[in-house]
Amino acid sequence: MEIVKPEVLAPAGDFERLCSAVQYGADAVYLGGKSFGMRAAPANFDEDELKQAVEYAHEHGVKVYLTCNTLPRNDEIEAFPGYIRYAAQIGVDACIANDIGVFMMIREHAPDMEIHVSTQAGIMNYQTARAFYDLGAKRVVLARELSLKEIAEIREKTPKDLEIEVFVHGAMCMSVSGRCLISNYLVDRDANRGECAQPCRWGYYLVEEKRPNDYYPVFEDEKGSYILNAKDLCMIEYIDKLVEAGVTSLKIEGRAKSAYYVSVIANAYRCAVDQYWNDPRHFKLEPWLSEEVRKVSHRRYSTGFYFGKPDQYYENGGYLREFDVVAVVDRCEGGWLYGTQKNKFSAGDEVEILAPKQKPVALTIGEMQDEAGVSISSAPHPHMRFKLKTDLVFPAGSMIRKGREL
Repeated sequence: MEIVKPEVLAPAGDFERLCSAVQYGADAVYLGGKSFGMRAAPANFDEDELKQAVEYAHEHGVKVYLTCNTLPRNDEIEAFPGYIRYAAQIGVDACIANDIGVFMMIREHAPDMEIHVSTQAGIMNYQTARAFYDLGAKRVVLARELSLKEIAEIREKTPKDLEIEVFVHGAMCMSVSGRCLISNYLVDRDANRGECAQPCRWGYYLVEEKRPNDYYPVFEDEKGSYILNAKDLCMIEYIDKLVEAGVTSLKIEGRAKSAYYVSVIANAYRCAVDQYWNDPRHFKLEPWLSEEVRKVSHRRYSTGFYFGKPDQYYENGGYLREFDVVAVVDRCEGGWLYGTQKNKFSAGDEVEILAPKQKPVALTIGEMQDEAGVSISSAPHPHMRFKLKTDLVFPAGSMIRKGREL
């Protein structure tokens, strides 16, 4: 099997997050338009924004994949041909599809468009992957429930030019390949149309039929029950195993995540892939990269199904968050760092500056001035401009973050 350097594929919920993904090392981004995508929460892209996004990404050598992975209803079908023709016209590199009717409409109305089969299709074996290839798919996004051994067998038994993509980081659905109707049933929010309310994270009680006002808690231990509670996926320490299994694209989940999250995680996987590629035989993840993925909002990490059945998350369904972005770098010149405030910080604070494709740099906030050059001891006002005295130089867009007091 030919080994190829894997693509780092990052989410882009809006233009700010797309810029973060591009700046921090993604080879490709996936995003949604105002229709037919699986995430309703992010702002997504209207036609003009989508065109601008494609132009910006291509200027930086980054590919754009458009999500068309909902299950459309009858009244939406007529709008799709025009939608996909426009995507082809502006240069979208590929469409991610789940529904077989959508798949065939892409073939008909944008015949030169690459089609990537969504993980929602639940591809669990090489025969299904072959079938989609025969229909014209360029890439299959395999189900999250597969092990590395199963992925390697799919790679071995499918055509060499069929690309294999897998999720390597982010939230995991408790249902098989996201095919869940709990949200639909409880709150009429359709998970298959990007509107999941995540009821798997809620707390539940038992009610006996003839005692409707008596609620009985469900316990596995003193903290409660965890039968629906999934950890987050993190495979950054196993880039070598993924590549050896034949994976060609490493997908980061999180179109609804913040620009900071996208920046940190894209940067970490970019650096990890580059480290592996520079010396594949002796790959061992640099410790700072393992630490880096823990500096964003996340649940406890696991390796999912890659090495067998995952364990449960024996905590509540909330997130861990230990750092806040306090500022963004605008420029560095003349021994000063010029920036824009995002959260309050003060002189004497210990911070880290995260620049693209490199290890974060620790810094103690020293001399500070406001935009008018007046000395200040803190930056308390939202979006205020400031400057810090430092001989260090960072590119525009670098992020200054501060640890939370725990």
